[in-house]
Amino acid sequence: DEFSKIYVFHLRGNQRTSGELSRKEGGKVFGSGSRAPIAITFLVKNPQAQEHGQILLHDIGDYLSREEKLAKVARLKSVSGFSMADNVSNVNSEALWSHITPDAHGDWIKQRDTSFSTFIAVAGRDLPDDARIFRAQSGGIKSNRDVWSFNSSLTELESNIQTSIEFYNEELGRITKSGVRAIPGSSEAQFETNNDSTKISWTRGLRDRLRTGRPLAFVAEAPRTAFYRPFTRVWVYLDSALIEVISKIPSFFPKDANNLVIWSTGVGATVPFSCWISNSICSLQQGPAAVQHFPLFIYDGGNSTSTNDDEEQEELFGATNSASTGTNTCRDAITDAGLMHFQRAYPAKGEGTSITKEDLFYYIYGLLHSPDYRSRYADNLGKELPRIPAVKTFADFRAFSQAGRDLAHWHLNYETVACHPGVAVEEVKIADAATGDRRYRVTKMKFGKTKDASGKSVNDKSTVIYNEYITLKNIPLAAYDYVVNGKPALEWVMERQSVTTDKDSGITNDANLWATETMGNPKYPLELFLRVVTVGLATMKIVNGLPKLDI
Repeated sequence: DEFSKIYVFHLRGNQRTSGELSRKEGGKVFGSGSRAPIAITFLVKNPQAQEHGQILLHDIGDYLSREEKLAKVARLKSVSGFSMADNVSNVNSEALWSHITPDAHGDWIKQRDTSFSTFIAVAGRDLPDDARIFRAQSGGIKSNRDVWSFNSSLTELESNIQTSIEFYNEELGRITKSGVRAIPGSSEAQFETNNDSTKISWTRGLRDRLRTGRPLAFVAEAPRTAFYRPFTRVWVYLDSALIEVISKIPSFFPKDANNLVIWSTGVGATVPFSCWISNSICSLQQGPAAVQHFPLFIYDGGNSTSTNDDEEQEELFGATNSASTGTNTCRDAITDAGLMHFQRAYPAKGEGTSITKEDLFYYIYGLLHSPDYRSRYADNLGKELPRIPAVKTFADFRAFSQAGRDLAHWHLNYETVACHPGVAVEEVKIADAATGDRRYRVTKMKFGKTKDASGKSVNDKSTVIYNEYITLKNIPLAAYDYVVNGKPALEWVMERQSVTTDKDSGITNDANLWATETMGNPKYPLELFLRVVTVGLATMKIVNGLPKLDI
């Protein structure tokens, strides 16, 4: 309404991506200082214009280097086209710019498929039960101090947390002794905290706690195992006083209770849609994109490990099936109406044609892996939570549901499936080679190198240098086709089975300590890689065998 024309010159360069998508995005426009995509926008106000709100887009194109992008910008002298000074004929505005008409959702580009809205929503906090499948959804846990709250070593985690708690209480004592008080009616207080990053990581929630004069105490039951990234289990200190956003995760996974959650990339993800299944607590940021969790069950009745908060758990409600588990009540998270929606689509015609909530849960997991579904509704899935269509035939429903069960088998049991036998594990055979635990210690896995057609050195993904003693060869390249949240599953293993030290806090996260302390197996990182090769190949075989999406 305000502008006569809006020009958007899109320079790409999104390097919060990987693989082929990263290469298509091209060079980072501002070099190493930026990973974000860049656009130049001209907003034109012309009082004499006969038409307002015209939107014009120019996409610079795929696979261009930073230098090629900047050279193209340099040749442009105006929005009208290229300059004659470069001996290039002027390109008129119509040829350079594409006209955009926003759709009903306000989308300018990547406009949604309108048929998507006719499917039942997977979830929605503001939707009634008859319009959604899952009555509960949640992001993962968000600590805002991950280096303190997550660690591969339980011993290190507890030490780090105790250091932070002791420092917090010292600060609280210092401020209390000084007589400083919070400003009435304000979230601010008349004091400054000691920001020693080797002792604590302050967040808004922790400062608010300090402001109100509440001490911290170490909770012995708070450490739990959690998925920090796909195929990466670590220890987390699950106390709401030190987790900035704990969401509904405690009601999905109270201590000693069994459950499954499907998570999918959330609204606004910058990577292609993907999903995963978990039987344990998950962090919110499962990679480049935050995720949303949809549980098979929900638990209420309390079971919080925290002794630092008086706030009550959010009340969860509504389910016909429930069972008591200790102090918790277990309820179906799939709504009766959601189940009935699919039962009506396939009226029972005899034995074996009924649908249970568990069938539906796995149907959703299978369907969300469908290449047809992901490609047809890619623009919807980047902007809203999934919606679940009913496939045309009951046979296809059963096929997707069975595929979901099969996928869940591989994804839940990835630590116990067989190591892929085709990968050659080449070990150094020299007298002074390390033995025992040290032989399998990993610091950072790296790809081998090869030459491309032009003689340039490039990664050879069929070879991984595990450490100075062990090299993995003949890795099937097809195993890298299994991608979770923007990265091949194998590359998640390579990234997270490592030793890293945070430069601010000095805290070290050593994956080898998870292997030895928790798993009792120093070969765990090596075997994990070989097992995930098996998982990747099995996953792609199932995905490639899914029925066509006939709705």
